[in-house]
Amino acid sequence: MGPKKKKSAGGKKKLSKAEKMRLLREEEERRLLEEEQARVRAELEEAARLEKERIEREKTERLEAKDQERRGIELSEIHVLEENFLTAAQWKSKYRALAQWNHYTGCDGSPDPTIPQDINTFMSLWKEDPNNDIQLVIAKGNQVLELIEKLEFFIMDTPFHELSAKHIAQYTETIQQLQSLLHDKYNAATEQMLREASSYAESESGNMEVVIKEQNVTLCIWANLKKVPKFRSQIFYDDQREPWNGFELPKALAICDVAVRILHTHYDHLSPFRTFPSEPPKLEMPPIKTVKSSALHNSSISETKSTSEEEGSANKVFDKSSSILKSVSRVHISSLRIIGISESEPLEEHVVDLNQFMPVGGVYHFDALKLPPQAKLVKGWTMVEVLDTGLEIYPYEATCDENEDPSSVTVGLTVRLLDSVIYFEEPLIARWDAKAKYWRTDDIGDVVYNMQEKEIAFKMNGFFTVTLMQDAHLNMPYQSWELRPNGTDEAFLTILTTFAEVQIQIKLNQCMLAGITTMEDTTLLSDLRGVWMSPLALTIALKRAGMNIFPEEYSPKYVSINKKTLLAEITSYQQMALIASSFAFSWSKWNLLSGEENVVFKICEHLTKEPVWDKEWALLMFNGQRAQRLQLTEESDNFSKNIAEDTEFHSTLYHLIKDFGSEEAMERIRQAHHLFIDVVYQLLLSTKLLTYS
Repeated sequence: MGPKKKKSAGGKKKLSKAEKMRLLREEEERRLLEEEQARVRAELEEAARLEKERIEREKTERLEAKDQERRGIELSEIHVLEENFLTAAQWKSKYRALAQWNHYTGCDGSPDPTIPQDINTFMSLWKEDPNNDIQLVIAKGNQVLELIEKLEFFIMDTPFHELSAKHIAQYTETIQQLQSLLHDKYNAATEQMLREASSYAESESGNMEVVIKEQNVTLCIWANLKKVPKFRSQIFYDDQREPWNGFELPKALAICDVAVRILHTHYDHLSPFRTFPSEPPKLEMPPIKTVKSSALHNSSISETKSTSEEEGSANKVFDKSSSILKSVSRVHISSLRIIGISESEPLEEHVVDLNQFMPVGGVYHFDALKLPPQAKLVKGWTMVEVLDTGLEIYPYEATCDENEDPSSVTVGLTVRLLDSVIYFEEPLIARWDAKAKYWRTDDIGDVVYNMQEKEIAFKMNGFFTVTLMQDAHLNMPYQSWELRPNGTDEAFLTILTTFAEVQIQIKLNQCMLAGITTMEDTTLLSDLRGVWMSPLALTIALKRAGMNIFPEEYSPKYVSINKKTLLAEITSYQQMALIASSFAFSWSKWNLLSGEENVVFKICEHLTKEPVWDKEWALLMFNGQRAQRLQLTEESDNFSKNIAEDTEFHSTLYHLIKDFGSEEAMERIRQAHHLFIDVVYQLLLSTKLLTYS
């Protein structure tokens, strides 16, 4: 054990009581001083904030007062530009009338489907025509499809005031009659082919095997002429020896006088034709806020009277502006309604909700048919028993005993997907319930998807008519969008969705699919690209191809939308279309935080064909009655409605951009063609970019 260490002489001296009290007093004084400084600083900051708010409020009041003083004048001026919509509506009305006249004077033999006498005569003559050769039926069927499309287009594209509910009911009934007649003719042609089944027999199998591929239909027919018990499956090949559709028979039918038909119509004539509202929606205009600033308090009675007259003028102009909706087609007006969840009726189990899902790629009519008596050669004579029963369905329903393998009684079907259709996900398979008139998903199982090879195989408890369903809202809401001018009366609309980027080119009164790109493929829908058509025709074509970027009135039930008032949304689309010849627009994240009454988007003058640079964008806010340029940028930390420095409020987007737009840009706006403006407006209405992104 070593020696003890001595205590260091420099050890810490113990504080006295008085020193401790002094230190505590100093600490308290320091704390109080810091609190006082913090209080004073907070008061100064609050005073600065209040002063800043006062200055901003007074500035806003002055600008609002100035905006109110010129409101009537600005709305009168915008009405002159809005005449473009009515001019376009009149042009389209004359175009429809001229098309009917040219059809009448053309005498090409085809009926006008809008004239009952013409179309009824056409249907009666074809119904009574005994010649049911398959090629003639297909050719005539193509004509029928054109007539159906004309009627559907006529209903959807005609404004409310030009087409009554009575005419819509008449045209809808004609569409249904044409659809029914067309399918009856395909049945008659199938029956005629089955009567001559032996002439179509293949050398290897001895059974009838026929594949007919045309633009709108693919027909595969097999007839069990040899009745070989071990035969249970059949694959049909096209002219290039590519496998197409196929089926697998249950054991019980392998030795029966049965034929199998797979009639793939590339269209859907089973799902009900959509309904439309009986009148356009009403745009409710909230009262304009009256500013009570010192400047207004000091105004004279004559100035007050002048302001009142201007507000009355503004309301009159608005009434004229809202009438534009009456000249817009039914299909666009329909999407402006919003049907709440409470308004939709619940569906039965297994029934497909056609508001949520849409058939894509047509319909596969898969039928087991009774094989009619075949011709026999007797002593040099060809004899055949002719039955006047028409095409007969071979009844079959899958039932099995306890110990029986279910696969021996189910029916297998393999379908080939069309190259002209996009499937972003594995489709839902549904069968048609002919009695209840809806699609359902029960009695279908063992589904094998081979999306890379564009092939789907599955089993069913019977022979059903089936279709492939896709979620109608897969591409909603949009990730972003941009509308960019590309020269005189030209523009590009680009929409980025979860799965693809879609680019639509606009030129005067037409538009086309300029491109559609996914992460895996840049050549999708090549048949549609570069084909100029009307906005409505493009909408229909893209939806049929599985690329749906067009919301319906029930879409908010399935999509989380950025809800805006109808006034703000519709007026924004109208005025964006009016200045789209010189200004580019784009999505802004602040639109989500601006409230229901306001829309926010990016804008910049753009007179070249080059892309828009990020630094060129400015942020605008509009509620249908007042437009302003915002102080914040897309990179700001928080949303603010503060108006940008050295800018003013205006009643329209047009007058706002006049403050910073070049004379060249404004002249191009004034010279823009009314049909170009109308096409831009239709596309904005169809896509509803401000609420679905």
